Amino acid sequence: MASNKKYWQSVEELKDNSIVEALRGKEFVQEIPTDEFLGDKETLESSKTTRRDFLKYVGFSTAAATLAACEGPVRKSIPYVVQPNNVINGVADWYASTIADGYDFANVLVKTREGRPILVVANNDAGGDMNARQAATILSLYDHRLRLQEPRRGKDKVEWNEVNKEIKAKLEGLKEANEQVVLLTSTLASPSTEKVINDFIAKYPNVKHVTYDAISEDGTLEAFNAMFGKRALPNYDFSKAKVIASIGADFIGDWQGGFEKSYIEGRKPAKGFMSYHVQVESNMS
Repeated sequence: MASNKKYWQSVEELKDNSIVEALRGKEFVQEIPTDEFLGDKETLESSKTTRRDFLKYVGFSTAAATLAACEGPVRKSIPYVVQPNNVINGVADWYASTIADGYDFANVLVKTREGRPILVVANNDAGGDMNARQAATILSLYDHRLRLQEPRRGKDKVEWNEVNKEIKAKLEGLKEANEQVVLLTSTLASPSTEKVINDFIAKYPNVKHVTYDAISEDGTLEAFNAMFGKRALPNYDFSKAKVIASIGADFIGDWQGGFEKSYIEGRKPAKGFMSYHVQVESNMS
């Protein structure tokens, strides 16, 4: 069935405006005769702006825009009052460290310049490896949106002295009343942090340290304890494994981490054998 509907793009087209009909027949819009205007001496002399002034203004505005776009940020260089003996400006220092954030664990080397960490790489001497998430942890040190510059009470900024005074007074009051206080943290792998917490509990005996992980490895810990009598996380050497059976564990990706290098070593035919890998998981990793 043929349709009798008719559509108009504007009210003027509905009213059969002559201007609309004239523009419809032209494929290209009429260009402004700039060459004719600039080349006509009488027109230029009668105009308020001469061609020389016009070109001068255009050149100035172009140069100003270019200079504004190329201007770099101002960075102040503040020298040391008393420079440390182990710091040489322009020479990087490397420190051996570890990453244990509740998701991954890795032995790493941290590159620093004038006391600022700028790069995190795997520590090959410790036999470790790292994934992309661990390499990106350096960004968290410089993200001002995630790191508070000062303590806050609600949305208001508070001085450190005031906060420390209030917390200390509250802890002393709870200690005298012998009320239980819980210090909640994730699982810690740092002996230094453990020592600080133990010293804190020695001063405030009413404090109890409780660890909780959003992604818990308690099942792995209990299984290892049942098999070997020690509650710990296993460290697999896949380079020596002939058959690998993994159920829901993306050990090459974000499961514990640090197994990529040994897995690759076990997949080289030049060694005389290749590991046979069986992976069972709900989503393909």
